[in-house]
Amino acid sequence: MKTLALVLAAVSLPSVAHADRKNPFYIRAGVVHLEPLESSREMELADIDGPASLSVQNGPIAGSGSTVSSATIFGAIVGYTLPWKDGRMSVETILGMPFKVKFTATGSLANMSIAPTALGLPTGVPAVGEEMGEATAVPPVLTLIYRLTPGRVQPYVGGGAAVMFALDPKVTNPLLTEISQPDMSIAPAPGLVLQGGIDAKIAHRIYARLDVKFIAGMLARAEVHHIEVRTPDLPLFETVEVGTAKMSVWVNPLIVQLGVGTDF
Repeated sequence: MKTLALVLAAVSLPSVAHADRKNPFYIRAGVVHLEPLESSREMELADIDGPASLSVQNGPIAGSGSTVSSATIFGAIVGYTLPWKDGRMSVETILGMPFKVKFTATGSLANMSIAPTALGLPTGVPAVGEEMGEATAVPPVLTLIYRLTPGRVQPYVGGGAAVMFALDPKVTNPLLTEISQPDMSIAPAPGLVLQGGIDAKIAHRIYARLDVKFIAGMLARAEVHHIEVRTPDLPLFETVEVGTAKMSVWVNPLIVQLGVGTDF
């Protein structure tokens, strides 16, 4: 009878370590790298009137583009194991410090003057250059994962949603800030998350993790208002207000984390 009781007890035990309801929460902390797999639309100009309309028009700037910088930060995945499916399902989020992202101009926007002439006369306005602006990024992520197999090494897959919030955006380009500081705004950018990785038990309740996330459909829309530039070659106008510039970048970041943590 004792042997039968032991067998029944063993069968009733959860098949994965995370199913222990005494320790449903867990954390995996380490290095997080965010690499945007971006593509951009052409920058657009809007709200152009007055003297600026003699040189530029509303609409896209042919051959222009923009990019978003990558970042490496310290971060932690915090999860909660759900009481279903033998403890194989969990909800997770990422905790980390806000980080700086930089917007960079590419193509004709960086290398050519956006207003080279006015009525056939040279304006003296130089190329904008690569530097555009920066912001502090806060990207909340929430996912649901499913562990595929029990054991010391547990591969998993998951999915969820994310939103990138950009705080304190500002233009840092020397040409665009020479006369005055333009106003910059960036709308929240939602996206869908695909996730995969491996949890490996290295000691009692201590795990190492490799986690990979891809956020699809994340479109960052930035607008810069009240752009004023100097026109040194036009005798009648010392400066001209260009109007509004609009940038749209598909950020679509790939997020890779290496971490170590425990259940609690």
